[in-house]
Amino acid sequence: MSEPLHIDILDHGFVELIDFMGDDRRCANAARVSVRGDTRERSDKADQGLIARLLADHHTSPFEHAVFQFKVRAPIFVVRQWMRHRFSSFNEESGRYVELVDECYTPAQFRRQVGKRMDYAFENLPPQENSELQAEVQALYRQSYDLYQKMLATGIAREHARMVLPLALYTTFYWTLNALSLMNFLHLRNHEHAQSEIRAYAAVMEDIFKEKMPWTHAAFREHWGTAMI
Repeated sequence: MSEPLHIDILDHGFVELIDFMGDDRRCANAARVSVRGDTRERSDKADQGLIARLLADHHTSPFEHAVFQFKVRAPIFVVRQWMRHRFSSFNEESGRYVELVDECYTPAQFRRQVGKRMDYAFENLPPQENSELQAEVQALYRQSYDLYQKMLATGIAREHARMVLPLALYTTFYWTLNALSLMNFLHLRNHEHAQSEIRAYAAVMEDIFKEKMPWTHAAFREHWGTAMI
C-alpha cells in the first residue's frame, strides 16, 4: 500500500488501514488444502460458493489467513470496550513515556437513558440543555488538562500525572487481527445495541472489510451466528 486509508471519526478520532494481507481467495485456498485440493486459481463462482459454505457450516479457521492492521485514535472509554476483543493484538501509546495530547471527546448530542437497566432506549437532551452541558463538560476537560500540565511542570512523573485526565481523552493504538476476529468484532460492535461511539468505528471498519473481502463480507452478513467464535 502506498498511503494508508485514513477516515476521520467523531471529533478527533480516526481509523487508518495500515496493511492488509490475504484476500477472499487466500481463505478459499486455505480451506482446500485440508483435502489436498487444487489451489490454482478457480472461477469467482467457485470461490464465492466455497466461502459461503464455510461460513454456513461454521468452518471458520480458513478466515484466519487474511490479516488486517489498523491504526486507531479513539476516546479511552471506547478503547476499553474495544480491548474486550482478545483475539487480536494491541499496542497503545503510553502516558508513562509521552505527554498526552489535549483532545477529549465531546458528543454533539447527549442522550438520556429511558427505561429499565436491561431494557432501555435513548432520547436526546433538548438543545438548550445539551448546549449548556457541553460547555460544562469542556470546562471540566480544560481544568483537568491544566492540572495535568501543572503536575508535569512541578516534576511529577508522567505515569502519575495522567491519573487526573478523563476517560474521554483520546488515545492511539495499533490493532492487528485476522478476518475471523474482525467478523466477530463487527457482529458485536456494528449492531444496533452497541454503544454509538464504538459503532461509528465499527461501521467504518465494516466498509473497509467489504471493500477488501467482498465475498467473505457477503457470506458473513448472510450466515454469521451467535456461536461462530
